[in-house]
Parts: sequence; C-alpha cells; structure tokens
Amino acid sequence: MLGGLAALSLDAMASVAYGPEAVVLVLAAAGTAGLGYALPVTGAIALLLAVLTLSYRQVIAAFPDGGGAYAVAKARLGRRASLVAAAALVVDYVLNVAVSVAAGVAALTAAFPALLPYTVELCLAVLAAITAVNLRGVAHSARAFMLPTAVFVGSIVVVVAVGLAFTDGGAAPPQTTGAVGPLLLLKAFSNGCAALTGVEAIANAVPSFRAPAVRRAQRTEVALGVLLAVMLLGIAALIAKYHIQPRPGSTVLAQITERALGHGAGFYLVQVATAVLLALAANTSFGGLPVLARLLAADHYLPHVFALRADRQVYRYGVLVLAGASALLLVAARGSMNALVPLFAIGVFVGFTIAQVGMVKHWRRYGRPARGRLALNAVGAVLTATAAVVTTASKLASTPTAPAGARSRSSPRSSPATPGSACCATTAAPSSTARCAATPRRSSAGCDFACPRDGRTQARPGAARGRRRAHPGTWPPR
Repeated sequence: MLGGLAALSLDAMASVAYGPEAVVLVLAAAGTAGLGYALPVTGAIALLLAVLTLSYRQVIAAFPDGGGAYAVAKARLGRRASLVAAAALVVDYVLNVAVSVAAGVAALTAAFPALLPYTVELCLAVLAAITAVNLRGVAHSARAFMLPTAVFVGSIVVVVAVGLAFTDGGAAPPQTTGAVGPLLLLKAFSNGCAALTGVEAIANAVPSFRAPAVRRAQRTEVALGVLLAVMLLGIAALIAKYHIQPRPGSTVLAQITERALGHGAGFYLVQVATAVLLALAANTSFGGLPVLARLLAADHYLPHVFALRADRQVYRYGVLVLAGASALLLVAARGSMNALVPLFAIGVFVGFTIAQVGMVKHWRRYGRPARGRLALNAVGAVLTATAAVVTTASKLASTPTAPAGARSRSSPRSSPATPGSACCATTAAPSSTARCAATPRRSSAGCDFACPRDGRTQARPGAARGRRRAHPGTWPPR
C-alpha cells in the first residue's frame, strides 16, 4: 500500500503544503472574520474528498484496465466525452509535472537564494532524475520514493498531533472585520480544491499494481483519502488555533510547524521533507499518463508506439513524451510556479465530473440493486460539476483586464519591473495618490511615492516639484 501511495499519490499528499494556504490567502481579504471560516471551508473540501475517494473506488472495480475518466466516458458516454476527458487528463498530467518540479525548486531556492539564477537548470535536473527513475518501472519508482513519502506523512501527522495536544494557541490578534459573503467563501473553496489534484491517479493506473490489482488499488485509494483528509483538517484546525495569517517570506505550513515544534531540527525536517515531496509529486503523472496513452493508442487516437512496453513493463514513449512536454513548459515559464498554476485545477474537475456522470449511467444498467452506488456517483457529479464551474469562474475573475491604451498598474508578480527597479506593496487608502508601489528610485510603472520599511507610503523629496499633482487613480505624468 505504501508503495502505491509513493508511486501514484505524491501529488495529492504534497498538496497539503499549498491547499490550506490557498484558502487562507483568500479569506484574509475579510480580516480575522474571514480567517475564522478556514476550518469550515476545509471541512467542505474534505467532504468532497470523501465522495471522490468512494467514487473512484467504484471506478477501480468497474474499470480494472485503468484509464479513469477516459475509460468510463468511452464505455458509457461516447467518443466525444471520452476525448474531452482524455484531453483534460493529459493537460493535468503535464501541468502537474511542471508545477510540482517548479514548486520543489522554489522551496529550495527560498532556502538557498544563491541558487536562484539557476532555477531553470535545477528544474530540468530534477525532471531528468525523476524521468530516469520511471524508465526503470513504477515498482522501482515506488521503492525510491517510499522513504520521503513516509517521512513527509509522519512529520505532518506529528505536527498536527503535537500542535493540537501539547501547545497553547496564544493570544488572538486584534479583531478586524470584513465582508464575508458567499462569493468569498466559494473562491476560498475553489482555491483549496487544488488539494484534490491527484486523487484520480490510482484509478488511472490500476494495471500498475500487482495481483490482485483491483483490491490493492482500492485499498490504496481509501488510504490516500483518509491520510489526506486527516492532514488537511489537522492543518486547518491549527490555523484556527494559532490564528495564522498570511506573512511575507513564510508559508502557512512553516508558521504552523514553528509554533508546534519550535525553530529547531523538527522545523527544518518538515521543510526539507515538504520541498522534496513537492519535487517528487511529479511522479504521479509518470504513473498515470503512460497508461492513459496506451489506452488512447489502442483506440487509434495516438501512435501505436505508446502501447509498446519496454523490458521493464514501462511504456517508455509515454514517459519520454511527458518529460519532454513538461521540460518545454518549465523552460517557457522560466521555472516559475506562479506562471504555471492558474489553470491547474480546472482540467482535474472536468475529468472528475465526466467520470461521475459516466458512472451514474453505468449503475443505471444494474437497476434497483445498484441504487446506493448510483446515488453516490450522482452526488459526486453534482459536487464536482459545481466545483469545476466555481473554479473556472474564480480563475477568470481573478485575471485583471485593463482598457486599451491604459498603463498597467498590476502587482510585481504579474508585471515584471525593469532592471534595477522593484516594487513593494503599500497600505495606502484606495483614494490615495500613492496607490502604486515603488522604490526610492523611479519605477518602471512611473510611481512617485516610496515605500519605507514600515509599509507606509511617503512622497519622495522633490517628487512633486515643478509638476501638477496627478488626480487620484491616474498615473503622474512623466
């Protein structure tokens, strides 16, 4: 079971490093009032996880040849639906490799800033190492990744147990209120659903398990659901207990670990284990995509070479194409996780929904005895379809648009500054002329207000001399 988790579930388990943080970042917009909803939102995500786990356990039994959503759609929904499911899975697998490798390298460069100029090279080196291991077979990759998987899961469980049982929550921060409406909660839910990526990988790669493959795969799926739910809910409970808020230069998981274990060896063990597992989470795709490519090749949708197995029972061409596509994405994005992640979860929920709808149609063939299973998949279909719509809408709504001819006022993350200039976030009021972010030098955005270390804004000496003051909300003329 641990071998199956190590080979096919690293993506899902590593998501506890960024899933709860994605929830906190959204809820923080409403102050401490919004952060109080972190545990209920995570509870809703855990409920969806439970439905998906039980649903995919049924998919494994009904379609033991693997393929997941593609196999279900092909058998029950027709050719077009199956190709949509396959396309969503392929895109998700490639993005998962790129995002996981970039996230792992980002954690490494954050600890060792001297490596930052070599981000792309490090990404490609990690990708090459994972590819080499997978060319030796899933069993070899499972053995290679078993120790880091056990260390990560064990360390997170220890953090949760120690934090809940043996530490004090401390004084609550000053209460700040904000508007906590349905839209904010739905956006937090959709962001947190990134923690569910990878749940389907076991059902996609059932043939990779030893006999009895179905029973082993089902047990591994349930074990993944239980472990992931425990870690997500435990971290959410500690967020509430410690009153965790977003803090520049530190992750939510790092803050929780420091409060629970102190800033000692345990803290560094958790951070290193997280960085390693994030990089290795790409292995989930290497276990699932080659099997899916074999099925597509057998149906004449891909070249037949993808159905050929090497001497170690490896679909070598699927592994190599996945590695090549991921390498192209990493190079194009310069190893930046933020440039890769925006559409990451959408394809996953498209596949989830297609699989659930297909299973509803599958159980209708069996009539009355299968009503319970049909109801489970029907609930899963409604929940995953809702999550897909919410996730897509929130991603599109979070993409700012500017009128034609207007100068961009986006943050440094979305609009790089020119060499020699950088921006810092300010806390100016919306009506202030200092809404932009700037350094003591004139920035590429044309800002005339400097950001001192305390985060407040102040005008630079001489910035407004000899010129009219700009109207609030407009850029000062050059």
